[in-house]
Amino acid sequence: MSDCPHSHQLYTVAQVRALDRHAIEVLGVPGFELMRRAAWAALSGLRRHWPQARRIAVHCGPGNNGGDGFLLAVLAREAGLLVDVLAPGEVSAGDDAATARQAWLDAGGAVRPWRSGDALPAVDVHVDALYGTGLRRAPETAVAALIEAVNASGVPVLALDVPSGLDADTGQMPGAAIRADLTVSFIAAKRGLHTGRAANVVGQLELDVLGLPESLWRDVPCDAQLLAATALPPRPRDANKGDNGHVLAIGGEHGMAGAIRLSGEAALRAGAGLVSVATRAEHLLALNAARPELMAHGVDGPQALEPLLARASVLAVGPGLGRGAWGHALWLTALDSGKPLVLDADGLNLLAREPRRFTQPAVLTPHPGEAARLLGGTVAEVEADRFAAARLLADRFRAVVVLKGSGSLVADPNGRLDVCPWGNPGMAAGGMGDLLTGIVAALLAQGCDAWQAACLGVGLHARAGDRAARQGERGLLATDLLAPLRALGNGIDA
Repeated sequence: MSDCPHSHQLYTVAQVRALDRHAIEVLGVPGFELMRRAAWAALSGLRRHWPQARRIAVHCGPGNNGGDGFLLAVLAREAGLLVDVLAPGEVSAGDDAATARQAWLDAGGAVRPWRSGDALPAVDVHVDALYGTGLRRAPETAVAALIEAVNASGVPVLALDVPSGLDADTGQMPGAAIRADLTVSFIAAKRGLHTGRAANVVGQLELDVLGLPESLWRDVPCDAQLLAATALPPRPRDANKGDNGHVLAIGGEHGMAGAIRLSGEAALRAGAGLVSVATRAEHLLALNAARPELMAHGVDGPQALEPLLARASVLAVGPGLGRGAWGHALWLTALDSGKPLVLDADGLNLLAREPRRFTQPAVLTPHPGEAARLLGGTVAEVEADRFAAARLLADRFRAVVVLKGSGSLVADPNGRLDVCPWGNPGMAAGGMGDLLTGIVAALLAQGCDAWQAACLGVGLHARAGDRAARQGERGLLATDLLAPLRALGNGIDA
């Protein structure tokens, strides 16, 4: 996203409509003038990204998004481009959209009806102006066919405001959706363009506020924000290990030593002063040989765990824990200790079986499957509105919640929500969640509150993943993140 005012503030569709109305009714900027500014912004983006383009096709729908497209066609033709305007047969609705369509006709342009099976014109760029923010359903059959034809053309695509077919509130696609190479969004950033399936269709995202004054945003608080790239401050020169907390990582049932090792090692790399591991005795030799800085302890039940809990300042519970009697007993003892904690993996699955509201600082880090179990629903229901699911989880358990996935969400019990703009598909691999658990626990141990630890931890984890993926996403290992994690945690972003 371009670096412009409010580019990190995310809004719902209803909020964007309120901003639009305020600009027209209170600030006195006519709707047609906003449409003209949007067309200029879109044309500027097109010329900047595809300077060699000589012929474009603009696909216009019936509403204001189509109006933006008609005015872009006028401006592009005036700039010397060859322009084809196609419409899937619907008539423009609304005064401004109809005026924009007439402006194109008055300029000597023509509107070519498009029907399923028709060939697309040979162009350098397709411009999607079919639907804007209002679409919450699957596109109609004729429009869906046009969308699929544009996607299959192999030609770059510019989307105006929102790729048609994408729900701008939730990031989901109920049917066909344009796969854009560039999306130029207008006035305010729409939250649904930053999470869920949006990453598959938005392409590069730019925001243009259309020259509107700062006063526009004063009375409409945003729904969410994008995380900012941050790091912990430098340590005092006289720091000692006791100043940086003691994380106790609990897990590693038979055959799952790797999960708890990854979590413990991530806690070390994220700066925890001390990290202990409570695990099955059979794992001690391997853990001590691979990472001697981890203080590994064989624990056969709650009695053996108690003295380790007494020495710890923060708990990381769940990686490789299992759901059997051993894991359940350790889980229950850990939660009853009242220590600040991070709960992941089977720690969350056990919580779904035995729900509780937390009184101590707690961060839950579910993926959509775990979130569905915690909410008693389905993955499809969670993904249908990730924002609502994250907020409901945070409220239900009185904890900070990280709903993982493309565009991970961080929510607190009061409704505050941040969205992670980093990460890549290579991170869809085993062990990545174990790392996040250790990172967040280490940040809690170093003095962050639960919200700060979750936001900073999610950001560091995703940015480390992006740094590690510079050599390719496929084949990325969780341990590849440890070196860049250390650098980013120290503010080294090279």
